[in-house]
Amino acid sequence: MNYLEAVLLGILQGLTEFLPVSSSGHLEIAKYLFGVSPEESFYFTVAVHGATVISTIVVFRDEILKLITGVLKFRMNEQTAYIIKLMISMIPVGLAGIFLKERIEEMFNGNLVFVGSMLLVTAGLLALAHFVRKKERSIGYFDALIIGIAQAIAVIPGISRSGATISTGLLIGNNKHEMARFSFLMVLVPVIGANFLEIISGEAMSGSTGAGLIITGFIAAFISGYAACRWMIELVRRSRFIWFAVYCAVAGLVSVILS
Repeated sequence: MNYLEAVLLGILQGLTEFLPVSSSGHLEIAKYLFGVSPEESFYFTVAVHGATVISTIVVFRDEILKLITGVLKFRMNEQTAYIIKLMISMIPVGLAGIFLKERIEEMFNGNLVFVGSMLLVTAGLLALAHFVRKKERSIGYFDALIIGIAQAIAVIPGISRSGATISTGLLIGNNKHEMARFSFLMVLVPVIGANFLEIISGEAMSGSTGAGLIITGFIAAFISGYAACRWMIELVRRSRFIWFAVYCAVAGLVSVILS
């Protein structure tokens, strides 16, 4: 991997993180096209995912501050209940990270047939969410757990995290606008925690990707992620999922053909 590829991969991650099209799937396709080996790029992938999470924190800083302020009042209020729901949604992906870490890493092996197949699964899920009758029910505690399970499944490259979580929420009857907000907030702690564990373990710099390339990709992902988050969240809320489904279907078929 060179610096131009690091910038392009970082920009790709930032732009695709906030749309239901699987940023990890697109990264795997791009790395295949650039000839970047999975062993070389795993921790680079972790870094650019972390960058987009930080860009989300910057965009949602006022709302996050409001939630923290509400929790610090140490009583059950709207903010405390919302934080509890977010924590419940993080349990499945946390368990997956603890018990399935090696299996998850093995999935990032550049297998475009697998990635393409998962993109087709994402397309089917988005299409199903598009045709389901929309409801206006608020997210409950059990809903948060179900949505969290969808997020855990979305660690598979090609399965869109935002697509899986938002679609799952819609299928169980949650409000679309509330789901978009919940989907982007629920990923913050798991990704930050995963990156922190990699840093303190010293493994993040043990691969063949140099620190300079990782930092370059991180910066590119943060800038593009911040810009994308400012307008793509509204795009997710208002757009019809069927068009994202069509895109994922085409991308999946192209991936299989390229392989």
